[in-house]
This record gives sequence, structure tokens and C-alpha cells, in this order.
Amino acid sequence: MQKQKLNPTDHLANERTFLAWIRTSIAMMGFGFVVVKFALFVKQISLVLNRPGIAPASKGYSSEIGIFLVVIGIIMAVYAYIRYRITEKQLIADEYKPSYLLAVLVTVLILVAGIALVVFLMPNS
Repeated sequence: MQKQKLNPTDHLANERTFLAWIRTSIAMMGFGFVVVKFALFVKQISLVLNRPGIAPASKGYSSEIGIFLVVIGIIMAVYAYIRYRITEKQLIADEYKPSYLLAVLVTVLILVAGIALVVFLMPNS
């Protein structure tokens, strides 16, 4: 059985996919940073206005949620690189096997973070 000639477009597509996951991980880390800093901003504004009760979301979980989002971004970047290298080796060996783990992992983590944000943003009742 003769091996196929390596197709550069497959390798370039692999690289584009990797870079897309890296951009997504950077966005996730940036969003986590914003969540942490926005809660700090709201607390500072309430102190400046001498109205400590002004912050509607004063449950204090924004740091944890923001850090969780940054961790999701870090995990995504590391796994994206690992997946990129695995795919590259598979393309060279002409034995490509798709993996959906990264997409499933990111989807589940984003859903958990989204639910946490909804709970955090709900008014105290």
C-alpha cells in the first residue's frame, strides 16, 4: 500500500484550528479578568458613594468565577497545543482520527461558568 503525498492544506488547516482555539482561550482568560475587575469596580464605587449596599451582586463569588474562567482558558490553551501536536503526527502518518474532547470539555466548562454567573447576578431575594 502506497502512502499518500502529504497535503500542505491539511497541515495549514490544523494550524488554523489550533490558532482559533488559542484565540478562544485568550478571550476566556480576558473575560475572567473582566469579571473579577468589574466586581472590584462595583465595590469601589459603592465605597466612594458611601452606599455600601449599592452593589446588587454582593455575594462575593466574582473572584472565584473569574478565576475559574481564566483556568478554563489555560486548560483550553494547553489541550489545544497537545491536540495540535497529535493531529500533526497523525497527518504525517496518514492516520488522522478526529477528537471531540476539546469541544466537549470547553462546552461543559462554559456551561458551568455561565450557570455560576447567572446565580451570581441574580438579585438577593
